[in-house]
Amino acid sequence: MNLHRIIVVGALAGLLAACQSATYSPRPVAVQPQGIDGQWTDPNGIISSFYNGRFETRTTDTNSLLAEGSYRYVSDQIVEIELTSLLRQTTSRVNCALASQSQLNCTSSTGAQFTLVRRV
Repeated sequence: MNLHRIIVVGALAGLLAACQSATYSPRPVAVQPQGIDGQWTDPNGIISSFYNGRFETRTTDTNSLLAEGSYRYVSDQIVEIELTSLLRQTTSRVNCALASQSQLNCTSSTGAQFTLVRRV
């Protein structure tokens, strides 16, 4: 009986040790971006970047800076961008609505409308 008890206790100890040493490695989960932080493109391939309240637009071919400025959330879905065009030396305001996590619908202060799509 003692031998049986020793075998059972040993087996249980082995199972317990195996359970404790097993590591749980969850499958990677794609993190959904929050807000507008990140890079976006327009239909012409111009890249707009939004990070921590700073905004800039660059060309895709030479990475030349076209415009820079700042942005702020008016609401959860509306963002106001103040930008300075380095080409025209003008300052303007653009309002964008976050239509989805991958699409921004924007209207400039002159009424021009355009869409930006999140880069993957």
